[in-house]
Amino acid sequence: MERKHEICSPFIPRRNALRKTSAEIVSEARQSLRVQSTQRPFTPRDGHRQLFGQSSARVDRDNRPPSTFSLHAQNFDAPDSRPGSGIRLSPLDHKPKLPVPCDAEDPFKAFPKPPTDPLETKRGLAGARARLLRAGSLTTLPPVEGHTDVKERLNQGPGQKQPSAKRLPGTDHTEVRGAPHKPGPRRAASESRIKQPGDDSGVRPTESRAGRGTELGTGDNTTNTEEDAEAVVWNNVIAPLLRQLETVAAGSSADSVDRLCDLCDGLHGTLAEADMLGRRCKRRSGILRTLFRLIDLNSARLNLHIAKLCLALCVSGNNLLNICKLIFQISRSDSNDILFQNNSIIDSLLGILSSEDVSASGEALLYCVGTLKFLSGNGAILRLLLDKNCVGIAQTLIQRLCTAGENNFTIAGHILVQLTATLRNLADHPDSRPLFVSLSILSELCVVLRHHCKDQDICTNISRIYSKLSSYSECRLALAQTPDCYQLFLELLSKHHQKQDLVVRLLFTLGNLTAKSDEARQQLFQCDGCMDTLLRLYDGYQRRDESPRTPPRKGPSSPRKPSNLQEEEDVLVKLVRVLANMCIHLAVGPTLATDTSCIQLLMETLELRCVQESEELLVNVAATINNLSFYQEESSVLRHNRLTIAKLMLKLLLSPSMDAVHEATRVYGNLSQSEDVRDFIMQNKVHQFLVMLLDSKSTEMCFSACGVLTNLALDPPNRVILSVEGAPAKLVDCLRDLGPGDWQLAGQVCQALWNMMGGGSEKLLDTQERELLLEILLTYSDEEEALKWIKNEDMRDYHKACWELEFLPVAEKLMKMLQPPDGAN
Repeated sequence: MERKHEICSPFIPRRNALRKTSAEIVSEARQSLRVQSTQRPFTPRDGHRQLFGQSSARVDRDNRPPSTFSLHAQNFDAPDSRPGSGIRLSPLDHKPKLPVPCDAEDPFKAFPKPPTDPLETKRGLAGARARLLRAGSLTTLPPVEGHTDVKERLNQGPGQKQPSAKRLPGTDHTEVRGAPHKPGPRRAASESRIKQPGDDSGVRPTESRAGRGTELGTGDNTTNTEEDAEAVVWNNVIAPLLRQLETVAAGSSADSVDRLCDLCDGLHGTLAEADMLGRRCKRRSGILRTLFRLIDLNSARLNLHIAKLCLALCVSGNNLLNICKLIFQISRSDSNDILFQNNSIIDSLLGILSSEDVSASGEALLYCVGTLKFLSGNGAILRLLLDKNCVGIAQTLIQRLCTAGENNFTIAGHILVQLTATLRNLADHPDSRPLFVSLSILSELCVVLRHHCKDQDICTNISRIYSKLSSYSECRLALAQTPDCYQLFLELLSKHHQKQDLVVRLLFTLGNLTAKSDEARQQLFQCDGCMDTLLRLYDGYQRRDESPRTPPRKGPSSPRKPSNLQEEEDVLVKLVRVLANMCIHLAVGPTLATDTSCIQLLMETLELRCVQESEELLVNVAATINNLSFYQEESSVLRHNRLTIAKLMLKLLLSPSMDAVHEATRVYGNLSQSEDVRDFIMQNKVHQFLVMLLDSKSTEMCFSACGVLTNLALDPPNRVILSVEGAPAKLVDCLRDLGPGDWQLAGQVCQALWNMMGGGSEKLLDTQERELLLEILLTYSDEEEALKWIKNEDMRDYHKACWELEFLPVAEKLMKMLQPPDGAN
């Protein structure tokens, strides 16, 4: 007696007692919708270390700080030597020579030898007078303070008094930029004055450090004691070190740089031990003058030691700027990176970032951060920067820069270009990601984008940071929780639509955000002008050899095409991926399926491109069409263009790219629910190719092919044709070989066989094939036997659910059909 069998399809609700609930159907459809992945945009490392690279949007080079400049000793402001008008003198053209510390005629010309007797020390200090210097080349500066001209003092007559002058505020221990002064005699740091022979004028009161003391103890005894102790350290230790620096610098020995570096370190250690760093040393100006002279030796290693000591002495103003420029200049050569690893100068730079004010030291901060940008490209130094809390310091600096007033907006923008580029490099290290999240750097950068939305350099650097970090779940979550980040990205895409490297990274970030989060898909879609912005970009970056069939999207004009075809295609790859991810959302997908411009742009891409040149783009387009094809409402534009799309899929199916073949097969799986598409497939021999795919040994490929074959078998004429192509036998082999590892695939194979053998077509399999299929089904229907193939315990529950819901119900029906009726032989 002939039995009738029901036909079932994975994409059409079953018409039997095993019909799935609506929730199950939705779940199955959502599992079939796929998120697209793509490579992160590649950023080649700039071989030339510059503040603003060749791709910078800051085309006005006259109004941006330079990356190249020359620095010499005369560029620094000598303490106590600035002209009163406040006008800086032009540097001399010639290269200054370091003064020779002594000559044959007068060995005491440059420096006196420090007296050993304490009384003589006091007399020497009392006889010295502080002298103000005229502004000019540092090579014309007098000897270091404390090194008075002994010869001049000794030549005084026995009845002569040494003229006395009040100390001007700031002399001896600060960098004076005050009123003009006539050159006057120097005086030692000690304010005591010993009565000289013939001097019967008694003791004259003078200004102490506080401006109220007298020379013979009527002031603060503690202060005088400290000054005397400082004078002893100066004369016995520091002055000899400075003399040695000048002597070694004047020589030309091969090891002079090594010696100078050691002397600088010794001087640094001595000052630190005597608590004379910062601005506490009253003879600080003399130390700085000596250090500035050494810069003309043009040694990168020595200059780093000099810079570190100058920063420890708290230089400010023009000197701070020039020291930062000096360090920046050294960092421009990657061969000098090793010098920064062996020097604590990085701590000094981070200290500047933490303490200096943008309004007062903006340009110095710029070169300081520019140095860190260069150094962060070195892996070893990158690790050091993380250990020294560079990310935390950058976060506080970002907050200060964002609150900079209008007068400092430009310099703040320049600094942010360097700072965001540094953070971009730091984001490469895995250990930086927890810091970016815990310190809310991703949210802070959104604030920067809002303040500097017109600055393409800043926006591009931040987009690179997001592009890197959004590939990681914890960073995606932190960014997604930032208020209005989706709306901000869309506004930037619209504003900077011609800046390809910015556009492609923002789209990549949006693709990452929408890859795993249904909430992100909906939030992006609900933003004002979302689809208008995305489709205008699509239309503008669509390469057309002739006039486009699709009319431009309403709104602002489409972006100008980039000159590099690969760049414009990269934009489309990332943009189509966003569309593919968005339409997974059950409320977004049906709306996109009714968008005529969206569907026509996708179809146009399939028409214009070939798989050999645009494989990733066409695969993403096919994936988007496949996701949209799940929404088969009457208003679906895709549904009304299904035959055209079926034709366009042929170029993918026949290509050498297995990814393209797979996506095309998935599209046919959905479109073949319609009879006209099934007819097209059979007429164009597509079914032959689908049968061949069953031999691929790929579970994903076989699953997609089985879906199409299941639908094709709905039509009785197609069953015989598929049998002639050997489809039933290949399905049995697929079930035997791949079924135990993928019960969803096993269930799909059983559905395809059920449809092919239904309606009295059981004899499509010969006796041996029928017996083999029955044996396989009996074996796989035993739960213990079926699940013993699953080795991964974490996946055991999932496979058990697939076995119970996807495989077992159809397998049981097939076994009843294959078993002979009771009493039959």
